Amino acid sequence: MKIVGFNFKKITIERKGNSAKGLNINLNAEVKNIEKKTAEIFKDQDTLMFDYEFKVDYEPNFANLLMEGTIFVLIDNNEIAKKILKDWKDKKISEDIKAEIINAIFAKCNLRALQLEEDLNLPSHIPLPRVVKP
Repeated sequence: MKIVGFNFKKITIERKGNSAKGLNINLNAEVKNIEKKTAEIFKDQDTLMFDYEFKVDYEPNFANLLMEGTIFVLIDNNEIAKKILKDWKDKKISEDIKAEIINAIFAKCNLRALQLEEDLNLPSHIPLPRVVKP
């Protein structure tokens, strides 16, 4: 399995409050849909398109960030692609595939989220390294 494409379809961020005291930051990434796609350059291999959603909620009602998009995955074995699509009919994904897709989502979306949070003066949704005075 090889990721051959990643794109954003929607990015929204909204700051609603002014006080960041007592914030609880919730992070979620999930696969919303899986479809088989044909690609001219990969004629002999199946390409699957994973629709995803990445959300960061700052509670209580302080801010939220939403990213939606697609990941294109090249599957080396057509039987594996058929099994993925068959499992998805029941909204299930194998843990190995899910881990790889979610990690790809985190790799791209966390970077973009950090930039957007900086633009809106929001606290970072993930802890950043800090130097502590001895």
